[in-house]
Amino acid sequence: MTRLPIDDTIPELLAALKASGRAVLQAPPGAGKTTRVPLAMLEAGLCDGKIVMLEPRRLAARAAAERMAETLGQRAGETVGYRVRGDAKLSKATRIEVVTEGILTRMLQSEPDLPGVGAVIFDEFHERSLNADLGLALCLEVTGALRDDLILLAMSATLDAEPVGRLMDAPLITSEGRSFPVETRWLDRPLGVQARRLDALVDLVVRAERETRDTGGGMLVFLPGEGEIRRAEGALSGLLPAECTVRPLFGAMPFAAQRAAIAPVERGRKLVLATSIAETSLTIPDIRVVVDMGQARRARFDPGSGMSRLVTERVTRAEATQRAGRAGRVAEGVCYRLWSKGEEGALAAYPPAEIEAADLTGLALELALWGAEPCDLAFLTSPPEGTMAEAKALLSMLGALDAKGRITNHGRALAALPLHPRLAHMLEHAGPNAAPLAALMAERDPLKAAPADILLRLEALRDPQAFQRNRVWQLNTGVADRIRAEAKRLRTKGNASDLSPAAMAALAYPDRIGQRRKGDTPRYVLSGGKGVVLDSDDTLAAAPYLVVTDTDGNPREARVRMAAQISEREIRDLFADQINWVDSCEWSKRDRRVVARKQERLGAITLSDRIWKDVPDEMVAQAMLDGVRDLGLRLDGAAARLAARVELIRAEGADLPEFTTEGLIDTLEDWLLPMLSGVRNAEDWKRFDLLPALRTRLDWTQMQELDRRAPGSFETPLGRKVAIDYSGAVPEISVRLQELFGVTQHPIVGGEALKITLLSPAQRPIQITRDLPGFWAGTYADVRKDMRAQYPKHPWPEDPTQADPTLRAKRRR
Repeated sequence: MTRLPIDDTIPELLAALKASGRAVLQAPPGAGKTTRVPLAMLEAGLCDGKIVMLEPRRLAARAAAERMAETLGQRAGETVGYRVRGDAKLSKATRIEVVTEGILTRMLQSEPDLPGVGAVIFDEFHERSLNADLGLALCLEVTGALRDDLILLAMSATLDAEPVGRLMDAPLITSEGRSFPVETRWLDRPLGVQARRLDALVDLVVRAERETRDTGGGMLVFLPGEGEIRRAEGALSGLLPAECTVRPLFGAMPFAAQRAAIAPVERGRKLVLATSIAETSLTIPDIRVVVDMGQARRARFDPGSGMSRLVTERVTRAEATQRAGRAGRVAEGVCYRLWSKGEEGALAAYPPAEIEAADLTGLALELALWGAEPCDLAFLTSPPEGTMAEAKALLSMLGALDAKGRITNHGRALAALPLHPRLAHMLEHAGPNAAPLAALMAERDPLKAAPADILLRLEALRDPQAFQRNRVWQLNTGVADRIRAEAKRLRTKGNASDLSPAAMAALAYPDRIGQRRKGDTPRYVLSGGKGVVLDSDDTLAAAPYLVVTDTDGNPREARVRMAAQISEREIRDLFADQINWVDSCEWSKRDRRVVARKQERLGAITLSDRIWKDVPDEMVAQAMLDGVRDLGLRLDGAAARLAARVELIRAEGADLPEFTTEGLIDTLEDWLLPMLSGVRNAEDWKRFDLLPALRTRLDWTQMQELDRRAPGSFETPLGRKVAIDYSGAVPEISVRLQELFGVTQHPIVGGEALKITLLSPAQRPIQITRDLPGFWAGTYADVRKDMRAQYPKHPWPEDPTQADPTLRAKRRR
């Protein structure tokens, strides 16, 4: 065998595994860890049972098993075999079994002590898939409780392996690897916002092929997904030399086509258009040139579908480094990047763990089946609490968890199916007839620019050729083929139901049964409480009820991308045990009044509605509080003056409740609720006198303190009470000048000189003062002169301090 860099590290690794039963191996791509380490462990006799190695992808699992078998001069299925979804090559002689990550979870859930297994290897653990994180957490618990002899090895291609070592309490073994220098060539300037990235990539590939033609060797182009690969393949047609063979490579391809992409070509130059599948898991011989589009697809929770979907994101620096390294395996190479050198610093260091952003419904189901909470297991990254809570709520809605959060028999059945729990629930209830719909909803939409109706997609899947002849919408035949193949695999032996596709979809999406709102625009409220909108010209726009299976994910008002029309009868038949009569007494913003109804509801949608005539007064008052919050708290007149007095002495340290508008609104239940009897609408609220309700906030002692420190009125010499306004910087009153005749000391309130606006007999301001004696002695003479001319019938004595206060005119002679 050709010597590989990992061979120098294997003795140290085997010694660590013998000593502690655990290890973390860090080795760069191309070091040979995937194919050499399991064979070395087998040869060293580290364990009696078989060695199970996890791979993140089916192609990688098959390729690794076949490469190891070839090393032994055998075929896959003898000493080395593999097991992936839909395919397996194993025998009684198999000692090394390469599996995809989800299969280990099923093995553990079936037999937690893993009988017959001596070691578990987590290859490419740096990819941090959800299944790998769960598998390691479960294995760590198994070794602590059931199998202290079980050997665990995590292998990572990045330098960020230390956290894994701490989690496993295992030694970290590092292989330096071996690679040839790779020259990196960036764009001169960033692509513009409006630039077509795929067109730019095609131009870069043509340039790279031309500039490296003399160096020889194959080319590897990284794109995010199948769609981009197919479009790039078409765009490159006729642009490359005839001796250049273009091979696509992505996970959903038939295995034979994947092997053809990896295999060397007999003559000419090979150009492989690949997804991130070619980053670390596979070795493609003779690659000398890499062209990196700078994008990757990751599993993220998609609010549009309610499940995990692959989304396109920028690569991280670690991924870009791994991709570039593919050009330096056999000789010096070149890496072309579709971004500028200045943009490099903006890339994240490492890709995020899938557990941080994916839908966790499947994880929550697996943990319930295991009988553990996330905190009970050693996760490298803890599942987000909010996402886990949403996942458990959905499982409870599907009947997979009971009221105490424990798994039900139905939940066990869902866990056994290789589907998202939504789709597994549908398949479990609806039987084989639901298989095409389950496969459809698990894939991306096979129809481009078509109406939202699911029935169109099912029609296209049943007879693609007839559909294409009779319809104008473009069918993605590759996606359609995958859906049909998956549907064939999902057909079970259960009893077929006669449910319509819409009823089947409702089983998967009980929280997305939509009821059309009033109005011309087709807007729907969903049973889960959210709102969606349908294109006005869609064929489903007039449907009174829909089941929405996919949207654009807009958090404010999502646009429907895929749905099915369902009848009220079907809704009632499916969810009879969840439909309840609800007494509703709520404030209506639209009607500006309290509306009391008796409603038959499924979640947030109303199937029937009638007036609630004998609604209790206390419920009306409680609903009216929302009306007050909507209409606003109106502080004016006496209520405003009372609030200002309270806030004045509160600012001076008095222990009184808050009377600001915000404080009053926050405590409506305490002081306003008992006073709202008979108030039901905006007009009632407009007439409502706030003062009595506000006064209930103060007890007798507090009112006495308030009246002493900030009296509500000033008593004139005539015994008339004038309200004091505390809304300004100082307390103030307005009073007719003649009413203060004889007053020789300026009035004081709360230690402040009262601001007095003196009024004419016609109630017009003529002077403002905070020093009444000074006014009498000073400017009063000028005021007297002007006022006598304007109001000759009223008294204007020369010495107002000696005159009697009055509000009357002079007596006639």
